[in-house]
Amino acid sequence: MTTNVPLRIKTIAEFHALRGLPRPKHPLISIVNFDDVTKPAVKGQESLLFEFYTISLKWGMNHVYKYGQQEYAYDFNEGTMFFMAPNQVLNIRIAEDSKRPTGWMMMVHPDYLYGTSLATAIKKYDFFDYSANEALLLSEDEEVKVNRIVQNISQEHMERIDTFSQPIIVSQLETLLNYSDRFYQRQFITRQKINHEVLDSLEAIVNQMLDSDTLMLDGLPSVQHIADALNVSPAYLRGILKQLTGQSTQQFIHEKLIEKAKEKLSTTSLSVSQIAYALGFEQPQSFSRLFKNKTNQSPLEFRERFN
Repeated sequence: MTTNVPLRIKTIAEFHALRGLPRPKHPLISIVNFDDVTKPAVKGQESLLFEFYTISLKWGMNHVYKYGQQEYAYDFNEGTMFFMAPNQVLNIRIAEDSKRPTGWMMMVHPDYLYGTSLATAIKKYDFFDYSANEALLLSEDEEVKVNRIVQNISQEHMERIDTFSQPIIVSQLETLLNYSDRFYQRQFITRQKINHEVLDSLEAIVNQMLDSDTLMLDGLPSVQHIADALNVSPAYLRGILKQLTGQSTQQFIHEKLIEKAKEKLSTTSLSVSQIAYALGFEQPQSFSRLFKNKTNQSPLEFRERFN
């Protein structure tokens, strides 16, 4: 599928105009109901890039969404939450028989958060970087809680603006994000089988690299490279590993590297430099530094135990 040049939407007012909605009550925050949209996305493909945060809860989708290089089709009834950070591209392919989703969409410009604790804290919520197939599927009780918070935000932002407006809305928004974080942790737990399959695939990919000449030729794999091979986003992979192992993706890869290094140090006569290059390090010093950091021994000190 050919990717169109995305339509960059700089302001919330521009999105309102694109969808045939009245001008937003506030230029930096808005909540719209999909039922109020008078200019829905046309059939075919649409590519959008927002310069603000978006949070949406959708029902009855059967569109095909594409984040990055992966496509995901949706055709289910439960409430589905999507989170997007500024400057992410969303491609949507809408079939002729596609139904319009119901639900709502909240837009928050980063400027609205300036001067608040959430201005930097919002970056800790990894789900803003999850892909479309990693959306949050809400239970009925969870959806009630989410909608109650959003209703409070909507009512507050429609009131006359005063010095209390922003702190109250930001506090409610942070509560919404904290609940979403809790619900994602629940989703990780209830999807244990799928997550363990991702972990098994991760181990297989890393072990295959370690047992071949891939690392010597291509160097150490990046987290993005590993995530792409698994068809998940780096942020979602980090969430899975944190849930199952307590490690980051990089820590997991380093642990496997050290295991392979120990094997080579104890069973071969290869020099430390040869082992370092075979494991994808450009400089043997970098390998030795990592090895000592992980084992409290230098590679040579570790080898001496087997001589």
